[in-house]
Amino acid sequence: MRVELRWPLAAATPEEAPRALVLDTNIVLDLLVFGDPAVAPVRDLLGAGQLRWLATGAMREELERVLAYPHIVPRLAFYGLSVASVVQAFDAQVQLAPVAPRVPPACRDADDQKFLDLAAAHRAVLLSKDKAVVVLRRRMLAHGAHVGSALVWAPVCAPSGAPGAAPTGAGRVLA
Repeated sequence: MRVELRWPLAAATPEEAPRALVLDTNIVLDLLVFGDPAVAPVRDLLGAGQLRWLATGAMREELERVLAYPHIVPRLAFYGLSVASVVQAFDAQVQLAPVAPRVPPACRDADDQKFLDLAAAHRAVLLSKDKAVVVLRRRMLAHGAHVGSALVWAPVCAPSGAPGAAPTGAGRVLA
């Protein structure tokens, strides 16, 4: 299930605080191992300081465990990476946060609840490829968290009704 969150394709002003971001482990693999072009906006926004990637110790431990999976080890070797180098890249980009209190939308996959909880606690953008997480996106809005499976660039449009303006209902643009 692909649910795109649109990010305005405009430079942030210096007074804007970086937006909190939570990434599930599959998105982390796309970012740090596979170099998936679909995560290019995330990489760019992290590099520009417009996003602040949050994670807990449990999320770091999950990443280490996943990197040791038999189907992942050969892919690390293919890309010339090691578990240590990926974890080092994770540590260099992440701001560790304490475990967040549990939020009401219960995830069918208990292992993914920690991502929802952290996103709700920080009113963050949460990116996940897990359908059990993404289906809770509307309920997470009540906690100020935006859940999707991809972050895509959105052109900055003219005011509604002006020439070149995006059609009404074109999707939620995050800012």
